Amino acid sequence: MNIREQLEADEERRLSPYAARSSQSRGRERKDDIEDDLRTAFQRDRDRILHCRTFRRLAGKTQVFLAPEGDHYRTRITHSLEVDQVARTITRCLQLNEQLTEAIALGHDLGHTPFGHAGEHVLAHLMPGGFHHARQSLRVIDQLERDGTGLNLTHEVRDGILKHSKGKGPIISDNPNLTAMTLEGQIVRISDIVAYVNHDLDDAIRARMLSPEEIPGEIRRTLGATHSQRIRALVQAVCDASHLPEQRAIRMDPEVLEALEELRDFLYTRVYEEPRVKEEFRKAQAILGELWTWYHDHSDEFRASWWPKGTREDEGLDRAVCDFISGMTDRYALRTFEELRLPRRWSTY
Repeated sequence: MNIREQLEADEERRLSPYAARSSQSRGRERKDDIEDDLRTAFQRDRDRILHCRTFRRLAGKTQVFLAPEGDHYRTRITHSLEVDQVARTITRCLQLNEQLTEAIALGHDLGHTPFGHAGEHVLAHLMPGGFHHARQSLRVIDQLERDGTGLNLTHEVRDGILKHSKGKGPIISDNPNLTAMTLEGQIVRISDIVAYVNHDLDDAIRARMLSPEEIPGEIRRTLGATHSQRIRALVQAVCDASHLPEQRAIRMDPEVLEALEELRDFLYTRVYEEPRVKEEFRKAQAILGELWTWYHDHSDEFRASWWPKGTREDEGLDRAVCDFISGMTDRYALRTFEELRLPRRWSTY
């Protein structure tokens, strides 16, 4: 047996009967030319995500606070790492497949725009047919990465990435169109909100938008008063409520789930929809709107200099501009806007 086969055999011995097995993956859209003797299929997916350029660019995409001055505010890449940590802890407790969970967690936001959900909203308005970062993540995986060849990930990872997003919708859903096909994918969906409500709250306190004492008392009593206490309570509530032999689904203790939803609502009111934050979002949306217009008005120049290698010619200019803008970091979008739309600064002699 080679190392990969030993790892697959270890999965059979060690994991829950309800875990996804690497050896039983539904496979990839294209068969790989060379079978890996060292890594399982899900390990390879994780490594492909980790080493791709799109993942590295997540370091330049801020989460809530756009272009922050401090060094400790979250970015999309730190968010992905925190989702990964929460998801792996739950996965390990339930004896499911950590490699699959990690691949989904690290790849779930590959399609996110610059300037967070503000950027997503403007592209959803401008792009014919709309825009959603989860669908764009699959587009990155299937087509845009590696200069148009894609990452060619397994079906299980792609499915988990596509179905991670919730917005203001239900955190746990029995709708098959919203529920990942694997328990590992369902864990990432919950872990995403566990991570972001806690780190966004932490960033809001750091930004002095609110104080810990302003968190509603019932939320503090149920989830805890500190960052670590809240994460522990939420993770524990998932591990305790997910009775896999009975349900074959990931669940959360109802009282804790209610507190989590209340905390999300609290953040929408006090942070995400706070007038100062919304004003910065409006500015960011105006920048991306201006870039969209400029690229359309200068389509020949765009085709010559910026057309993404992974965007097919027959998909049209709208699709190409959307792919290009959605892949920008915040800094690159700001710099490009300045170069294209603002007067040049002439130096004095």
